[in-house]
Amino acid sequence: MTDLDHTNRTILRELQRDGRISNLELADRAGLSPSACLRRVQELERRGIIKGYRAVLDPVALGHGFTAYIGVGLGEHTKAAQEGFERAIARAPEVVECHNITGTIEYLLRVECADLPSYKSFHTDVLGTLPHVTAITSYVVMGSPKDERA
Repeated sequence: MTDLDHTNRTILRELQRDGRISNLELADRAGLSPSACLRRVQELERRGIIKGYRAVLDPVALGHGFTAYIGVGLGEHTKAAQEGFERAIARAPEVVECHNITGTIEYLLRVECADLPSYKSFHTDVLGTLPHVTAITSYVVMGSPKDERA
């Protein structure tokens, strides 16, 4: 269990909103001096609570206007089957998230493609050719009123 005080939680919340915020602005929002704020951020990084910083890209601007979540079931529940599936998915640029989950299926994928025909191609030519895949259920995203991944 990680013990985070109110100030550290404020720092994390502000960095999640804007990873490029200046230390001076972050310190002001957290109620700290700039040097104390920097020390706290560095400690959060050192402890692995802050794992990194990234740019949030607009999938539509990149030509990926079609998003789907896909539930994938495997016919074998062996380590080899899972590792083989994960290696294949790691090579698929359409897959932007892959989660091994509990329940009636083994994996939940988030896939971004240009459009429905390109998704159909991914579904048929990638997922449909993988050994041990016995179930594929697609959930097409029609809108995202809340998305705080970035």
